[in-house]
Amino acid sequence: MKNIKKVLGNAAIAFLGGFLALYIYVNYINRPEVSTIQHTIDTPAQFASMSTPPPGELPDLTYAAEKSVHAVVHIQTETQREGYARGGSLYDFFFGNPYRQYPQEPQIQRGSGSGVIISDDGFIVTNNHVINGADKIKVVLNDNREYEASLIGTDPSTDVALLKIESKEKLKFLTFGSSDNLKLGEWVLAVGNPFNLTSTVTAGIVSAKSRNINIIQGSQNQIPIESFIQTDAAVNPGNSGGALVNMRGELVGINTAIASQTGSYSGYSFAVPVTIVQKVVADLKEFGIVQRALLGIMYREVTADFAKENDLDKIEGVYVAEVTEDGGADEAGIEKGDVLIAINGNAINSGAQLKEQISQFRPGDKVNVLVKRDNKKKQFTVTLRNTHGNTEIAKNTVEVLGAKIKEITYEEKAKLGIRNGVRIVEIGKGQLKDAGIREGFIIVEVNKTRINSNEDFVSIIKKVTGGVLVEGIYPNGEPAYYVFSVDR
Repeated sequence: MKNIKKVLGNAAIAFLGGFLALYIYVNYINRPEVSTIQHTIDTPAQFASMSTPPPGELPDLTYAAEKSVHAVVHIQTETQREGYARGGSLYDFFFGNPYRQYPQEPQIQRGSGSGVIISDDGFIVTNNHVINGADKIKVVLNDNREYEASLIGTDPSTDVALLKIESKEKLKFLTFGSSDNLKLGEWVLAVGNPFNLTSTVTAGIVSAKSRNINIIQGSQNQIPIESFIQTDAAVNPGNSGGALVNMRGELVGINTAIASQTGSYSGYSFAVPVTIVQKVVADLKEFGIVQRALLGIMYREVTADFAKENDLDKIEGVYVAEVTEDGGADEAGIEKGDVLIAINGNAINSGAQLKEQISQFRPGDKVNVLVKRDNKKKQFTVTLRNTHGNTEIAKNTVEVLGAKIKEITYEEKAKLGIRNGVRIVEIGKGQLKDAGIREGFIIVEVNKTRINSNEDFVSIIKKVTGGVLVEGIYPNGEPAYYVFSVDR
């Protein structure tokens, strides 16, 4: 009997204990947290779900993506680098010079980027930094067809390069749009091959125009031209040279750079405007070099402080700090102290905008320039000049070792079946003539290094000491090589 009472007592205690624990848990431990929100106005409550807006409110980018992805290519490059090793033998280590360098097999450096087909016969535009110094350039199409590309020409000042591939079939290509007509907030697509992920499409909006980020180094005697389109479309390493297209699938820029502290996309990307690209491509096709036109002024940008100091009624334009004597602006009547506010009706509010507008013209072209003088508007017509101060079209020739050399056109390369070279158009006293080289000879390689431009040849000759091996071909197809020495 005592045992039964003891068991029942323990059960009652357990029951009461459980009930008490449950009461405490529900009313104190598991009590929902309550936030009180006071409204000064009636705010309708909403579910936190997302509904799709009616058709037409969001941009349809599928047409632009489908049109552009087939015209954007993957560019793969190979560059041979000479390799050296120190202390090549035990004798050198113990008895000779352990720091002596011995040549090794050339090392192959590989790179990749993107390009855009701009004509059905295989012309491709890309960035100069994608193919700069490459010994071999391979182009892979969206359908995985592969071609070896010829380099038609480059313009380091804008970071633009032009390639050519030969295809038996007509290729899909992008048409040029208008970067001038792009508006802030307009949707654009970036198409390229980031991290070797081929045919990648990203979308964003135009965040800004005419950006100067001081990334282009330019070339000798050439001022870098930067007036980038800034977007928030994701661009990463490998996208360089790829297409920036509008919603109509038209090419409006060549993706070139990103603003990043990590080397990967951090929110902003930059593209060369197609207005600049189109002019560079046309010049490289026709002349082999870019015809650079100059307005004939030195300028500074107008800030709030500068406008106040110089009694300007508005913060706009660029201030004419100097006028080149006998230059185009001087001849037209533009004076120091004028504020240049428009070129051919296009507003100018920065040096980048001024460079972008003038870069679209050649020496001898006329432009309408609107300036403010004493806060009153005046119109001038300026004939643009070249770097020598005249209106002549520049010839792609330089003089070296007593001879004049000229970069050859794509048609000349195709006719002779070569991918690169410079032609000797005039030969006088000097090492080239003494070596037996005749006028018309096309220099293809110097000391086993390919020559793609006048700058390549001049650069090698400046650095070399001692023997020089020149290899090439004559216009009749006769190959030849010559050896001579350069004394310093």
